[in-house]
Amino acid sequence: MTRMAGIYLDESPNIENIIKKHHLEIDHVNNARREKVKEAMLHAWNSYVKYAWGHDELQPQSKNGVNSFGGLGATLVDSLDTLYIMGLKEEFKKARDWVAESLDFDKDYEASVFETTIRVVGGLLSAYDLSADKIFLEKARDITDRLLPAWDTSSGIPYNRINLAQGKASNPGWNGGNSILADSGTEQLEFIALSQRTGDQKYQQKVENVIRQFQKIFPSDGLLPININPHSGAVKSYSTITFGAMGDSFYEYLLKVWIQGNKTESVKHYRQMWETSMEGLLSLTRKTSPSNFYYVCEKNGDSLSEKMDELACFVPGMLALGASGYSPEKAEQIMNLAEELAWTCYNFYQSTPTKLAGENYYFHGGQVSLQPV
Repeated sequence: MTRMAGIYLDESPNIENIIKKHHLEIDHVNNARREKVKEAMLHAWNSYVKYAWGHDELQPQSKNGVNSFGGLGATLVDSLDTLYIMGLKEEFKKARDWVAESLDFDKDYEASVFETTIRVVGGLLSAYDLSADKIFLEKARDITDRLLPAWDTSSGIPYNRINLAQGKASNPGWNGGNSILADSGTEQLEFIALSQRTGDQKYQQKVENVIRQFQKIFPSDGLLPININPHSGAVKSYSTITFGAMGDSFYEYLLKVWIQGNKTESVKHYRQMWETSMEGLLSLTRKTSPSNFYYVCEKNGDSLSEKMDELACFVPGMLALGASGYSPEKAEQIMNLAEELAWTCYNFYQSTPTKLAGENYYFHGGQVSLQPV
């Protein structure tokens, strides 16, 4: 057994060995499902290897590789932990060697701080925790050091883009120079993890200061607008409030940092902020009649918009994950809502000929046609 970052891992995880070790009853149905998932992963991975190796993404129709994240091998890095967990040793080794030999962050490219953190930093740290291979930690530290100047603002709320070679940070002009809530509040897990693994507290300090700034402006319903001034830390009045694009993962990370911190007193404020935000979410939840689909509205100033992004379909899983921290009665309410919203999200997909959901859905006057927009 190998001791790694607070968890124990077998050198080569194998489901049959786990079953034997723990005297588990073999579930043939779930085994068959597991193999189907593995087959799907291999289909996607082998196509990426064949047509887009080393690129950020594969375009499946043209079978071309594209670098939509600056040429950081985003798909490859994001797949490392899945390859390892599935026991795909050869595939993992090939990907590991590419990281060691070809992954270069010295690029004259304006990277998204958010996307680079969740895909590249997160992918590298997961691979390190699973394999204990220090190349992943070294690379994670390299890219994170290149992201750090984004936090050099008056408030400490980061700019959302940064040139990886020059260290020059900025916000996109289309957003009026504002920072975006999700982009600014979705680095905590990765940066805290990096500080824990390197012993260097500067990463954790940067992202926890952001939460302290958000606490200063945190409203009673826990719903922050998506546009925030990175210099003053002030929110833009009448800016959109949403659990969809540009708001979503901020709320998710409040809960997950509390879990990452072992639900201790030092991270209690994350849970408190999250619970406040969930009361706000309840205030945005509506139900169609007579079809009984639950959905989460967006808010613009004092007006509700009966629009729900497909991206907001993370909410059912988030609610289920956080339900156990409530009293039994409240937990039941939260789980019931999670099930109802999951049913709506299922129908986002099930209602289309391709079984692929649209980007967002509008609910009109309590009715819903489930036609994607």
